[in-house]
Amino acid sequence: MNILIASSEVAPFSKTGGLADVCGSLPVALANLGQKPVVVTPAYRSLMKAGLPTRPMNVFLDIPIAGKVVRGGLLEGRLPGSDVPVYFIDQPGYFDRRELYRENGEDYKDNCERYVFFSRAVLETVRLLELPVDVVHCNDWQTGLIPALLRIEYGHASGYEDTVSLLTIHNMAYQGTFWHWDMLLTGLDWKYFNWRQMEFYGNLNLLKTGIVFTDAITTVSPQYSQEIQHAPTGCGLEGVLQQRRVDLYGIINGVDYSVWDPAHDQHLPQQYDIHNWRAGKAACKETLARELGLPVQPATPIVGLIGRLADQKGWDLVASVMRRWVQESNVQWAILGTGEPVYHQLLHSLAKDFPDRIAARLEFSDRMAHLIEAGADMFLMPSQFEPCGLNQLYSLKYGTVPVVRATGGLADTIVDASDEHLAAGNANGFSFAAYDTGSLESALRRACDTYTNRPHVWAQLIETGMRQDWSWSHSAHRYIEIYQTLRNKKRGLH
Repeated sequence: MNILIASSEVAPFSKTGGLADVCGSLPVALANLGQKPVVVTPAYRSLMKAGLPTRPMNVFLDIPIAGKVVRGGLLEGRLPGSDVPVYFIDQPGYFDRRELYRENGEDYKDNCERYVFFSRAVLETVRLLELPVDVVHCNDWQTGLIPALLRIEYGHASGYEDTVSLLTIHNMAYQGTFWHWDMLLTGLDWKYFNWRQMEFYGNLNLLKTGIVFTDAITTVSPQYSQEIQHAPTGCGLEGVLQQRRVDLYGIINGVDYSVWDPAHDQHLPQQYDIHNWRAGKAACKETLARELGLPVQPATPIVGLIGRLADQKGWDLVASVMRRWVQESNVQWAILGTGEPVYHQLLHSLAKDFPDRIAARLEFSDRMAHLIEAGADMFLMPSQFEPCGLNQLYSLKYGTVPVVRATGGLADTIVDASDEHLAAGNANGFSFAAYDTGSLESALRRACDTYTNRPHVWAQLIETGMRQDWSWSHSAHRYIEIYQTLRNKKRGLH
Protein backbone atom coordinates (compact mmCIF):
# COMPACT_ATOMS: atom_id res chain seq x y z
CA MET A 1 0.00 0.00 0.00
CA ASN A 2 1.00 3.60 -0.60
CA ILE A 3 0.82 5.40 2.75
CA LEU A 4 1.30 9.12 3.32
CA ILE A 5 2.15 10.04 6.90
CA ALA A 6 1.44 13.70 7.65
CA SER A 7 2.88 15.08 10.88
CA SER A 8 3.82 18.45 12.34
CA GLU A 9 7.03 16.94 13.72
CA VAL A 10 9.27 14.07 12.65
CA ALA A 11 12.48 12.96 14.37
CA PRO A 12 15.31 13.65 13.72
CA PHE A 13 14.25 16.77 11.78
CA SER A 14 12.00 18.31 14.46
CA LYS A 15 10.80 17.26 17.88
CA THR A 16 8.93 18.38 20.97
CA GLY A 17 7.72 14.96 22.14
CA GLY A 18 6.75 11.39 21.37
CA LEU A 19 4.83 12.35 18.22
CA ALA A 20 8.15 13.00 16.47
CA ASP A 21 9.57 9.63 17.51
CA VAL A 22 6.51 7.79 16.20
CA CYS A 23 6.52 9.57 12.85
CA GLY A 24 10.26 9.06 12.45
CA SER A 25 10.14 5.32 13.24
CA LEU A 26 6.79 3.96 12.01
CA PRO A 27 7.44 4.77 8.30
CA VAL A 28 10.72 2.81 8.38
CA ALA A 29 8.97 -0.15 10.03
CA LEU A 30 6.23 -0.02 7.38
CA ALA A 31 8.84 0.04 4.60
CA ASN A 32 10.58 -2.96 6.15
CA LEU A 33 7.28 -4.83 5.91
CA GLY A 34 6.95 -4.14 2.17
CA GLN A 35 4.72 -1.05 2.28
CA LYS A 36 5.45 2.20 0.44
CA PRO A 37 5.35 5.10 2.90
CA VAL A 38 6.14 8.76 2.32
CA VAL A 39 6.26 11.47 5.00
CA VAL A 40 5.16 15.11 4.71
CA THR A 41 6.16 17.61 7.39
CA PRO A 42 7.01 21.33 7.71
CA ALA A 43 10.51 22.63 6.96
CA TYR A 44 11.20 24.23 10.34
CA ARG A 45 14.34 26.12 11.25
CA SER A 46 15.41 23.00 13.19
CA LEU A 47 15.62 21.13 9.87
CA MET A 48 18.16 23.61 8.58
CA LYS A 49 20.12 23.41 11.85
CA ALA A 50 20.14 19.60 11.77
CA GLY A 51 22.30 19.67 8.66
CA LEU A 52 20.66 16.56 7.19
CA PRO A 53 20.69 16.36 3.40
CA THR A 54 17.71 17.85 1.55
CA ARG A 55 17.25 19.18 -1.97
CA PRO A 56 14.84 21.79 -3.36
CA MET A 57 12.34 20.28 -5.79
CA ASN A 58 11.48 23.42 -7.78
CA VAL A 59 7.80 22.73 -7.09
CA PHE A 60 5.60 25.52 -5.75
CA LEU A 61 2.42 25.31 -3.73
CA ASP A 62 -0.09 28.16 -4.00
CA ILE A 63 -2.47 27.75 -1.08
CA PRO A 64 -5.62 29.86 -0.57
CA ILE A 65 -5.85 31.20 2.98
CA ALA A 66 -8.81 33.49 3.81
CA GLY A 67 -8.87 35.49 0.60
CA LYS A 68 -5.13 35.50 -0.07
CA VAL A 69 -2.79 33.02 -1.73
CA VAL A 70 0.29 31.91 0.20
CA ARG A 71 3.13 30.35 -1.76
CA GLY A 72 5.32 27.57 -0.42
CA GLY A 73 7.88 25.21 -1.84
CA LEU A 74 9.00 21.63 -1.42
CA LEU A 75 12.25 20.12 -0.24
CA GLU A 76 13.00 16.41 -0.44
CA GLY A 77 14.99 14.23 1.93
CA ARG A 78 15.06 10.73 3.37
CA LEU A 79 14.50 9.30 6.82
CA PRO A 80 18.01 8.44 8.03
CA GLY A 81 19.07 4.86 7.37
CA SER A 82 16.20 4.24 4.94
CA ASP A 83 14.85 4.99 1.47
CA VAL A 84 11.62 6.51 2.87
CA PRO A 85 11.05 9.89 1.14
CA VAL A 86 10.30 12.94 3.27
CA TYR A 87 8.72 15.99 1.64
CA PHE A 88 9.21 19.20 3.60
CA ILE A 89 6.72 22.05 3.18
CA ASP A 90 8.91 25.12 2.93
CA GLN A 91 7.20 28.37 3.92
CA PRO A 92 9.59 30.55 5.96
CA GLY A 93 6.89 32.98 7.10
CA TYR A 94 5.15 30.14 8.92
CA PHE A 95 7.92 27.71 9.80
CA ASP A 96 11.28 29.50 10.02
CA ARG A 97 10.89 30.26 13.73
CA ARG A 98 12.87 29.58 16.88
CA GLU A 99 10.42 26.96 18.16
CA LEU A 100 7.72 24.77 16.62
CA TYR A 101 4.51 25.93 18.32
CA ARG A 102 5.29 28.50 21.00
CA GLU A 103 7.88 30.90 22.37
CA ASN A 104 8.40 32.29 25.86
CA GLY A 105 5.55 30.19 27.21
CA GLU A 106 2.95 31.45 24.71
CA ASP A 107 1.52 29.79 21.60
CA TYR A 108 2.15 31.51 18.28
CA LYS A 109 -0.94 33.60 17.56
CA ASP A 110 -1.18 32.32 13.97
CA ASN A 111 -0.98 28.59 14.79
CA CYS A 112 -4.36 27.94 13.21
CA GLU A 113 -3.28 29.62 9.98
CA ARG A 114 0.08 27.82 9.96
CA TYR A 115 -1.45 24.35 10.19
CA VAL A 116 -4.39 25.07 7.89
CA PHE A 117 -1.71 25.98 5.37
CA PHE A 118 0.21 22.81 6.15
CA SER A 119 -2.90 20.61 5.85
CA ARG A 120 -3.80 22.03 2.46
CA ALA A 121 -0.16 21.85 1.37
CA VAL A 122 -0.08 18.11 2.15
CA LEU A 123 -2.91 17.41 -0.27
CA GLU A 124 -1.49 19.77 -2.89
CA THR A 125 1.83 17.91 -2.64
CA VAL A 126 -0.02 14.71 -3.49
CA ARG A 127 -1.62 16.37 -6.51
CA LEU A 128 1.44 18.16 -7.87
CA LEU A 129 3.81 15.22 -7.45
CA GLU A 130 1.12 12.78 -8.64
CA LEU A 131 1.82 10.60 -5.63
CA PRO A 132 -0.19 7.38 -5.45
CA VAL A 133 -1.82 7.45 -2.00
CA ASP A 134 -4.07 4.74 -0.59
CA VAL A 135 -4.01 5.98 3.01
CA VAL A 136 -3.40 9.43 4.48
CA HIS A 137 -2.26 8.85 8.07
CA CYS A 138 -2.78 12.07 10.03
CA ASN A 139 -1.39 12.85 13.49
CA ASP A 140 -2.88 15.12 16.15
CA TRP A 141 -4.73 18.42 15.72
CA GLN A 142 -2.15 19.96 13.41
CA THR A 143 -3.37 17.64 10.64
CA GLY A 144 -6.99 17.42 11.79
CA LEU A 145 -8.25 19.46 8.84
CA ILE A 146 -6.92 16.94 6.29
CA PRO A 147 -9.72 14.33 6.71
CA ALA A 148 -12.31 17.11 6.27
CA LEU A 149 -10.59 18.40 3.12
CA LEU A 150 -10.37 14.87 1.74
CA ARG A 151 -14.06 14.27 2.34
CA ILE A 152 -15.39 17.68 1.29
CA GLU A 153 -13.07 18.93 -1.46
CA TYR A 154 -11.15 15.91 -2.75
CA GLY A 155 -13.66 13.09 -2.29
CA HIS A 156 -14.66 12.88 -5.93
CA ALA A 157 -11.47 14.21 -7.52
CA SER A 158 -9.60 11.97 -9.92
CA GLY A 159 -7.09 9.79 -8.09
CA TYR A 160 -8.67 10.26 -4.66
CA GLU A 161 -11.72 8.02 -5.07
CA ASP A 162 -10.29 5.16 -2.98
CA THR A 163 -8.11 7.22 -0.63
CA VAL A 164 -8.90 6.71 3.06
CA SER A 165 -7.75 8.64 6.12
CA LEU A 166 -6.62 7.60 9.59
CA LEU A 167 -6.09 9.98 12.51
CA THR A 168 -3.77 9.05 15.38
CA ILE A 169 -4.35 10.91 18.65
CA HIS A 170 -1.13 11.13 20.62
CA ASN A 171 -2.52 13.28 23.45
CA MET A 172 -6.13 14.38 23.88
CA ALA A 173 -5.06 17.38 25.95
CA TYR A 174 -3.89 19.21 22.80
CA GLN A 175 -6.85 19.92 20.51
CA GLY A 176 -6.09 22.92 18.33
CA THR A 177 -8.96 25.08 19.63
CA PHE A 178 -9.24 28.56 18.09
CA TRP A 179 -11.78 31.38 18.00
CA HIS A 180 -14.71 30.94 15.63
CA TRP A 181 -13.54 33.51 13.05
CA ASP A 182 -10.57 31.25 12.27
CA MET A 183 -13.11 29.10 10.43
CA LEU A 184 -12.52 31.55 7.56
CA LEU A 185 -8.92 30.32 7.33
CA THR A 186 -10.01 26.77 6.57
CA GLY A 187 -11.76 27.75 3.35
CA LEU A 188 -14.64 25.42 4.19
CA ASP A 189 -18.30 26.41 4.19
CA TRP A 190 -19.67 27.82 7.45
CA LYS A 191 -22.30 25.07 7.39
CA TYR A 192 -19.64 22.71 8.77
CA PHE A 193 -19.20 24.97 11.80
CA ASN A 194 -21.78 23.15 13.90
CA TRP A 195 -21.73 21.12 17.11
CA ARG A 196 -21.65 17.81 15.27
CA GLN A 197 -18.63 18.63 13.11
CA MET A 198 -16.12 21.47 13.62
CA GLU A 199 -17.53 23.64 16.42
CA PHE A 200 -16.70 23.12 20.10
CA TYR A 201 -18.36 25.44 22.63
CA GLY A 202 -18.35 28.32 20.16
CA ASN A 203 -14.80 27.75 18.95
CA LEU A 204 -13.17 25.96 16.03
CA ASN A 205 -11.64 22.64 17.16
CA LEU A 206 -9.29 20.98 14.68
CA LEU A 207 -8.87 17.73 16.60
CA LYS A 208 -12.65 17.32 16.75
CA THR A 209 -12.76 18.06 13.03
CA GLY A 210 -10.34 15.22 12.37
CA ILE A 211 -12.20 12.81 14.66
CA VAL A 212 -15.52 13.52 12.92
CA PHE A 213 -14.31 13.32 9.31
CA THR A 214 -11.61 10.62 9.37
CA ASP A 215 -12.34 7.02 8.40
CA ALA A 216 -10.79 5.64 11.60
CA ILE A 217 -9.04 6.83 14.73
CA THR A 218 -6.15 5.29 16.63
CA THR A 219 -4.58 6.14 19.94
CA VAL A 220 -1.14 5.10 21.12
CA SER A 221 -2.33 2.39 23.52
CA PRO A 222 -5.45 0.21 23.91
CA GLN A 223 -6.13 1.42 27.47
CA TYR A 224 -5.96 5.08 26.40
CA SER A 225 -8.49 4.41 23.62
CA GLN A 226 -10.94 3.35 26.34
CA GLU A 227 -10.05 6.12 28.80
CA ILE A 228 -10.63 8.96 26.32
CA GLN A 229 -14.24 7.89 25.85
CA HIS A 230 -14.92 9.14 29.37
CA ALA A 231 -14.26 12.29 31.39
CA PRO A 232 -11.85 13.64 32.39
CA THR A 233 -9.39 11.94 29.98
CA GLY A 234 -11.57 12.73 26.96
CA CYS A 235 -11.00 16.45 27.63
CA GLY A 236 -14.54 17.35 26.54
CA LEU A 237 -14.57 15.21 23.38
CA GLU A 238 -15.59 11.96 25.08
CA GLY A 239 -19.08 12.11 23.55
CA VAL A 240 -17.69 12.50 20.02
CA LEU A 241 -15.32 9.59 20.60
CA GLN A 242 -18.11 7.39 21.96
CA GLN A 243 -19.99 8.00 18.72
CA ARG A 244 -16.91 6.80 16.78
CA ARG A 245 -16.05 3.91 19.12
CA VAL A 246 -16.53 1.27 16.40
CA ASP A 247 -13.77 2.99 14.41
CA LEU A 248 -11.46 3.62 17.40
CA TYR A 249 -8.39 1.44 17.94
CA GLY A 250 -5.45 1.46 20.36
CA ILE A 251 -1.93 0.50 19.22
CA ILE A 252 1.08 0.67 21.53
CA ASN A 253 3.95 2.75 20.19
CA GLY A 254 7.07 0.80 19.34
CA VAL A 255 10.64 1.28 20.49
CA ASP A 256 13.50 1.94 18.11
CA TYR A 257 15.99 -0.63 19.36
CA SER A 258 18.68 0.72 17.06
CA VAL A 259 18.75 3.67 19.50
CA TRP A 260 17.52 2.16 22.77
CA ASP A 261 19.39 -1.09 23.43
CA PRO A 262 22.11 -1.42 26.09
CA ALA A 263 23.87 -4.06 23.99
CA HIS A 264 25.12 -1.41 21.55
CA ASP A 265 24.36 1.91 23.26
CA GLN A 266 27.35 4.18 22.62
CA HIS A 267 26.38 6.47 25.51
CA LEU A 268 27.19 3.83 28.14
CA PRO A 269 30.53 3.18 29.83
CA GLN A 270 29.87 -0.56 29.52
CA GLN A 271 27.40 -2.22 27.17
CA TYR A 272 25.41 -5.21 28.33
CA ASP A 273 22.56 -7.60 27.54
CA ILE A 274 20.46 -10.15 29.40
CA HIS A 275 23.49 -12.43 29.86
CA ASN A 276 25.79 -9.94 31.61
CA TRP A 277 23.42 -7.29 32.94
CA ARG A 278 24.73 -7.45 36.51
CA ALA A 279 28.22 -6.26 35.57
CA GLY A 280 26.91 -3.84 32.95
CA LYS A 281 24.36 -2.14 35.17
CA ALA A 282 26.84 -1.96 38.07
CA ALA A 283 29.32 -0.11 35.85
CA CYS A 284 26.61 2.24 34.54
CA LYS A 285 25.28 2.87 38.06
CA GLU A 286 28.74 3.85 39.29
CA THR A 287 29.28 6.20 36.33
CA LEU A 288 25.83 7.74 36.79
CA ALA A 289 26.44 8.41 40.49
CA ARG A 290 29.86 9.95 39.86
CA GLU A 291 28.61 12.19 37.04
CA LEU A 292 25.68 13.41 39.14
CA GLY A 293 27.83 13.94 42.22
CA LEU A 294 26.09 11.28 44.28
CA PRO A 295 28.04 8.98 46.63
CA VAL A 296 28.72 5.61 44.98
CA GLN A 297 26.60 3.18 47.02
CA PRO A 298 25.96 -0.08 45.14
CA ALA A 299 23.50 -1.37 47.74
CA THR A 300 21.37 1.81 47.68
CA PRO A 301 18.68 1.86 44.99
CA ILE A 302 18.70 4.74 42.51
CA VAL A 303 15.25 5.89 41.34
CA GLY A 304 15.32 7.54 37.91
CA LEU A 305 12.87 10.09 36.50
CA ILE A 306 13.13 11.66 33.03
CA GLY A 307 10.75 14.11 31.37
CA ARG A 308 8.50 17.07 31.98
CA LEU A 309 8.29 18.29 35.56
CA ALA A 310 4.52 18.73 35.50
CA ASP A 311 1.43 17.58 37.37
CA GLN A 312 0.37 15.41 34.40
CA LYS A 313 3.51 13.35 35.00
CA GLY A 314 2.63 12.94 38.68
CA TRP A 315 5.08 15.46 40.07
CA ASP A 316 2.65 16.66 42.75
CA LEU A 317 2.80 13.10 44.17
CA VAL A 318 6.55 12.75 43.64
CA ALA A 319 7.24 16.03 45.41
CA SER A 320 5.25 14.96 48.45
CA VAL A 321 6.99 11.57 48.70
CA MET A 322 10.45 12.94 47.99
CA ARG A 323 10.27 15.54 50.77
CA ARG A 324 9.84 12.76 53.34
CA TRP A 325 12.03 10.09 51.78
CA VAL A 326 15.17 12.24 51.60
CA GLN A 327 15.17 12.25 55.41
CA GLU A 328 13.78 8.78 56.13
CA SER A 329 14.75 6.34 53.37
CA ASN A 330 18.02 5.06 52.01
CA VAL A 331 17.23 5.87 48.37
CA GLN A 332 18.98 8.07 45.80
CA TRP A 333 17.11 10.04 43.11
CA ALA A 334 18.41 10.84 39.60
CA ILE A 335 16.22 13.38 37.81
CA LEU A 336 16.47 14.82 34.30
CA GLY A 337 14.03 17.28 32.76
CA THR A 338 12.47 20.70 32.75
CA GLY A 339 9.01 21.98 33.53
CA GLU A 340 7.01 24.00 36.01
CA PRO A 341 9.00 26.55 38.06
CA VAL A 342 7.64 25.23 41.38
CA TYR A 343 9.33 21.88 40.75
CA HIS A 344 12.55 23.51 39.59
CA GLN A 345 12.66 25.38 42.89
CA LEU A 346 11.82 22.27 44.93
CA LEU A 347 14.52 20.15 43.30
CA HIS A 348 17.13 22.90 43.53
CA SER A 349 16.41 23.23 47.24
CA LEU A 350 16.37 19.50 47.99
CA ALA A 351 19.52 18.81 45.97
CA LYS A 352 21.29 21.59 47.89
CA ASP A 353 20.15 20.29 51.29
CA PHE A 354 20.54 16.55 50.52
CA PRO A 355 23.36 16.25 47.95
CA ASP A 356 23.91 12.60 48.90
CA ARG A 357 20.27 11.78 48.12
CA ILE A 358 19.09 13.92 45.19
CA ALA A 359 20.73 14.90 41.91
CA ALA A 360 18.68 16.92 39.42
CA ARG A 361 19.72 18.06 35.97
CA LEU A 362 17.12 20.66 34.99
CA GLU A 363 17.82 20.41 31.27
CA PHE A 364 17.57 17.87 28.50
CA SER A 365 20.56 15.70 27.64
CA ASP A 366 20.23 12.71 25.34
CA ARG A 367 23.39 11.15 26.76
CA MET A 368 22.22 11.57 30.37
CA ALA A 369 18.81 10.11 29.47
CA HIS A 370 20.54 6.95 28.25
CA LEU A 371 22.81 6.84 31.29
CA ILE A 372 19.88 7.16 33.73
CA GLU A 373 17.99 4.39 31.93
CA ALA A 374 21.02 2.12 32.29
CA GLY A 375 22.34 3.21 35.68
CA ALA A 376 19.13 3.55 37.70
CA ASP A 377 17.70 0.52 39.46
CA MET A 378 14.07 1.54 39.03
CA PHE A 379 12.25 4.10 36.89
CA LEU A 380 9.31 6.07 38.26
CA MET A 381 6.29 7.12 36.13
CA PRO A 382 3.29 8.00 38.38
CA SER A 383 1.36 9.83 35.65
CA GLN A 384 -2.13 11.26 36.00
CA PHE A 385 -2.65 10.05 32.42
CA GLU A 386 -0.20 8.62 29.90
CA PRO A 387 -1.35 7.99 26.31
CA CYS A 388 1.47 5.51 25.74
CA GLY A 389 4.74 6.28 27.47
CA LEU A 390 8.08 5.19 26.08
CA ASN A 391 10.42 5.46 29.04
CA GLN A 392 8.88 2.43 30.75
CA LEU A 393 9.62 0.45 27.56
CA TYR A 394 13.19 1.74 27.40
CA SER A 395 13.53 0.80 31.09
CA LEU A 396 12.45 -2.78 30.44
CA LYS A 397 15.15 -3.19 27.80
CA TYR A 398 17.80 -1.67 30.10
CA GLY A 399 16.91 -3.86 33.09
CA THR A 400 15.60 -0.89 35.07
CA VAL A 401 12.41 -1.94 36.85
CA PRO A 402 9.44 0.42 36.17
CA VAL A 403 7.25 1.71 38.99
CA VAL A 404 4.15 3.18 37.34
CA ARG A 405 0.57 4.23 37.83
CA ALA A 406 -1.75 1.87 35.93
CA THR A 407 -3.11 4.30 33.34
CA GLY A 408 -3.04 4.41 29.53
CA GLY A 409 -0.03 2.73 27.97
CA LEU A 410 1.53 2.16 31.39
CA ALA A 411 -1.35 -0.19 32.25
CA ASP A 412 -0.94 -1.99 28.92
CA THR A 413 2.79 -2.63 29.28
CA ILE A 414 3.69 -3.04 32.97
CA VAL A 415 2.52 -6.12 34.89
CA ASP A 416 2.64 -5.70 38.67
CA ALA A 417 4.94 -7.92 40.74
CA SER A 418 2.12 -9.60 42.64
CA ASP A 419 2.62 -13.17 43.84
CA GLU A 420 0.23 -14.35 41.12
CA HIS A 421 2.07 -12.59 38.28
CA LEU A 422 5.48 -13.60 39.62
CA ALA A 423 4.34 -17.23 39.67
CA ALA A 424 3.05 -16.88 36.10
CA GLY A 425 6.37 -15.37 35.03
CA ASN A 426 4.92 -12.26 33.42
CA ALA A 427 5.59 -9.63 36.12
CA ASN A 428 7.95 -6.89 34.90
CA GLY A 429 7.47 -3.99 37.34
CA PHE A 430 5.35 -2.41 40.06
CA SER A 431 2.08 -0.56 39.51
CA PHE A 432 -0.60 1.19 41.54
CA ALA A 433 -4.11 2.33 40.66
CA ALA A 434 -5.27 5.26 42.77
CA TYR A 435 -3.76 8.67 42.04
CA ASP A 436 -2.66 9.56 45.55
CA THR A 437 0.51 9.81 47.59
CA GLY A 438 -0.20 6.75 49.69
CA SER A 439 -0.56 4.47 46.66
CA LEU A 440 2.64 5.77 45.07
CA GLU A 441 4.51 5.39 48.35
CA SER A 442 3.26 1.83 48.82
CA ALA A 443 4.40 0.81 45.33
CA LEU A 444 7.81 2.41 45.85
CA ARG A 445 8.23 0.67 49.23
CA ARG A 446 7.38 -2.69 47.66
CA ALA A 447 9.96 -2.04 44.93
CA CYS A 448 12.67 -1.00 47.38
CA ASP A 449 11.93 -3.95 49.67
CA THR A 450 12.18 -6.35 46.72
CA TYR A 451 15.43 -4.76 45.58
CA THR A 452 16.99 -5.06 49.04
CA ASN A 453 15.54 -8.28 50.46
CA ARG A 454 14.46 -10.43 47.49
CA PRO A 455 17.34 -10.32 44.98
CA HIS A 456 16.13 -13.42 43.11
CA VAL A 457 12.73 -11.82 42.51
CA TRP A 458 14.42 -8.59 41.44
CA ALA A 459 16.54 -10.53 38.93
CA GLN A 460 13.39 -12.25 37.63
CA LEU A 461 11.69 -8.88 37.04
CA ILE A 462 14.75 -7.55 35.21
CA GLU A 463 15.12 -10.57 32.95
CA THR A 464 11.40 -10.78 32.16
CA GLY A 465 11.49 -7.13 31.03
CA MET A 466 14.70 -7.48 29.03
CA ARG A 467 13.29 -10.45 27.09
CA GLN A 468 10.17 -8.59 25.96
CA ASP A 469 9.98 -7.26 22.42
CA TRP A 470 8.31 -3.85 22.09
CA SER A 471 9.84 -3.13 18.67
CA TRP A 472 8.00 -1.24 15.96
CA SER A 473 7.41 -4.33 13.81
CA HIS A 474 4.49 -5.48 16.00
CA SER A 475 2.83 -2.06 15.95
CA ALA A 476 3.44 -1.62 12.22
CA HIS A 477 1.70 -4.93 11.48
CA ARG A 478 -1.35 -3.70 13.39
CA TYR A 479 -1.41 -0.41 11.47
CA ILE A 480 -1.24 -2.32 8.19
CA GLU A 481 -4.24 -4.43 9.26
CA ILE A 482 -6.26 -1.28 9.95
CA TYR A 483 -5.16 0.38 6.69
CA GLN A 484 -6.31 -2.72 4.80
CA THR A 485 -9.62 -2.88 6.65
CA LEU A 486 -10.33 0.75 5.72
CA ARG A 487 -9.38 0.14 2.08
CA ASN A 488 -11.64 -2.91 1.85
CA LYS A 489 -14.51 -0.99 3.46
CA LYS A 490 -14.06 1.89 1.00
CA ARG A 491 -14.18 -0.51 -1.92
CA GLY A 492 -17.21 -2.32 -0.52
CA LEU A 493 -15.21 -5.48 0.23
CA HIS A 494 -15.71 -7.44 3.44
